[in-house]
Amino acid sequence: MEEAIKVLLVDDHEMVRIGLAAVLGTEDGIEVVGEAGSGEEGIRLAREYNPDVVLMDLVMEGMDGIETTRQLMKLFPDCKVIVLTSYLDDEKMYPVIEAGAFSYLLKTSRASEVADAIRAAARGQSVLESQVASKMMNRFRNKAEAPAYKELTDREMEVLRLLAQGKSNQDIADQLIIGIKTVKFHVTNILAKLDVEDRTQAAIYAYKNGLAE
Repeated sequence: MEEAIKVLLVDDHEMVRIGLAAVLGTEDGIEVVGEAGSGEEGIRLAREYNPDVVLMDLVMEGMDGIETTRQLMKLFPDCKVIVLTSYLDDEKMYPVIEAGAFSYLLKTSRASEVADAIRAAARGQSVLESQVASKMMNRFRNKAEAPAYKELTDREMEVLRLLAQGKSNQDIADQLIIGIKTVKFHVTNILAKLDVEDRTQAAIYAYKNGLAE
């Protein structure tokens, strides 16, 4: 008899976790081994249970789903992260996929679809919402035609300009009148979209492309 697929739930809404655990608990070959209410707790439980699949929320207090996914991939490269979210916007979707998410589902998905995605992930098969797949295809088509900075939002461009001027996250937050966590979120997206490793490379990119003025 095959071992059950070990699944870890990471979502800051308790009722979502309770519902998912109850539904998945009735599915053959799937075992929910842990439930985390934050990204930090998700990392801790992943170390404890070594799950095969993680169902990941995107928007959480503290460490969000994007950074949690990135950390999980460093620690457990064979683990499959399935994003389960209400969001389809580019600022969340692309960075989490680039961070290593294996599949991307919406919370409007049926329970059977989530279970099927878990089984598919365990077999090494990705599952993407049709809208996500379309966005990804369009992105790859356009990527070769347009420079990477064209993918940045207006707010990300503002953050990049200030970053290139040597401003700290706190300086940027004060100047744009936004929270420090929001600045960090934008910086993470900028690095992912520009395909650079750190703030220094982002600043160099900005100057090379005339974006720092």
